[in-house]
Amino acid sequence: MKFKPSLLSIFAILILTSCQNKADQPTQLTNYTHNDYESLVSLFKAWRQFETPPLKNGAPDYTIETFEQRWPKFKTLQAQLKSIDTSGWSTINKVDYTIVWAEMNGYDFNHRILKPWQRDPAFYKSIWTYKSDVPAHEGPTHHGITELWMYDFPLTQDAKDRLISDLKVIPSLNEQATINLTGNAKDLWIAGIRDIKEQGETLKALMEKSGVKSHPDLVRVIQHALTSTDELAVWLEKEAKTKTGPSGIGKDNYTWYLQNVHLVPLTWEDEVMLLKRELARAWSSLKLEEHRNRNLPQLMDADSPEAYQQTAEASAKSLISFLDENDIVTVKDYFEPALNAHLGAFVPKDQRNFFWITAHYDQRPLYSHFYHWFELARMDLEPHENYIRRGPLLYNIFDSRNEGMATAVEELFMQAGLYDDNPRVREIVYIMIAQRAARGLGSLYAHANEMTMEEAGSIHSEYTPRGWMKTEKELLLFEQHLYLRQPGYGTSYITGKYLVESALAEYGRQRELQGTPFEIKPFFDQLNTIGNIPIALGQWEMTGSDQHLKMIKK
Repeated sequence: MKFKPSLLSIFAILILTSCQNKADQPTQLTNYTHNDYESLVSLFKAWRQFETPPLKNGAPDYTIETFEQRWPKFKTLQAQLKSIDTSGWSTINKVDYTIVWAEMNGYDFNHRILKPWQRDPAFYKSIWTYKSDVPAHEGPTHHGITELWMYDFPLTQDAKDRLISDLKVIPSLNEQATINLTGNAKDLWIAGIRDIKEQGETLKALMEKSGVKSHPDLVRVIQHALTSTDELAVWLEKEAKTKTGPSGIGKDNYTWYLQNVHLVPLTWEDEVMLLKRELARAWSSLKLEEHRNRNLPQLMDADSPEAYQQTAEASAKSLISFLDENDIVTVKDYFEPALNAHLGAFVPKDQRNFFWITAHYDQRPLYSHFYHWFELARMDLEPHENYIRRGPLLYNIFDSRNEGMATAVEELFMQAGLYDDNPRVREIVYIMIAQRAARGLGSLYAHANEMTMEEAGSIHSEYTPRGWMKTEKELLLFEQHLYLRQPGYGTSYITGKYLVESALAEYGRQRELQGTPFEIKPFFDQLNTIGNIPIALGQWEMTGSDQHLKMIKK
């Protein structure tokens, strides 16, 4: 008997066919060229929608054919942005325009130069077991990642269904990786294998989580993802033998990216000089501190879980009280819980990496850097009224602000008196500055292709005081790999620190010229309300002057 379709089924087929035909047709772009701020916001929304790639077999599509098909649409969006006349706009609105301009430059740069889907196997890492301490994950990540840290086990039915949907991306994306990864960047390729293998271990551990084995459908999906991940690792190891090319992007590309995407008004050469200067200053200041403190007792590290917990709680309380009682910044109700959620725990001496070595002597330098968590709590609890600034900026454009601020306050809080109760702790601050300068300097030489990733790591290790980067190798590998994957990130701690200090200097200078008493609290409070945007833009908005941005061409 032949099937005789009903009127209802015919109607459904017609609707489905119509939808499919519409999906296959190129999207008609709205004209966003009106010279008003609302048009910029509308264009920003269209841009962000475009930036997420279409799906191919359930995974984000990074194939060269799709990039070529979508390129004209991107150029139209970019042209519409450039056609907007911002003359007469407020500084705040001009800053927002520059943010959108920088994000589009980031897409353009990734398409032309960085090409992580082609050069960087770690781009295909899909599972993240921890929340980033900055607005988005550090380095290039694909659009279909699984935030495993957001799941509580045993899973509810809804959570299980979401996790299955998340993990189904992995096999398809891994298959795509074997097609897309045609690059010849030797260091990136070899280092990226480690990320894919770690994903395999994460999937194995996921299988052992509470309640997982009681869900056969979830087990099948995990096993499929694990098999696919293991196969990708084997393929990468085989292909690694053929890789011979450099992984750095070169000085000229680095400078263009720094200025036009991350909005850092410096060149590759400027950053080399700045980081050399900070490295020398940190080492010399450390030695002077050691001399000054020569008659004081040495710092003693926590030698038990109980000792660590006691000093951690005291350090967190000391930092929050200092900020509040000394009018450094308005301490919001969420500061203390945000910090207390990240106090860390005791680590045996032979297993401590650089940062946990410092924390076992005194946690306050590291907890100062945890200004990060105040900023993330602000994003969650006090979302920015400005739509363009509400969420994380793409391509790690926030690095000079978030990493720069977190690094700057380590020394700013010290200079404001945080360690007057124990001057020896000042030594730790200078050690941390030296470590950041050394690792950033190494990353600069790696991007100039004057050093391999391993050679860059040797600067990182050898120029960190007291041998504290030689105790645990995983951190060294993680950091240098990240900085090779994400140009400008390795230097953003020190460069951003410089830019924060530059903003503070100009803010203070203007107050002096106006005959207005300087107070630090309004500076931090105003910077906090501006949001997680490049610090150079923050200075522009706070001071009304964009002279420091003159080398950035628009």
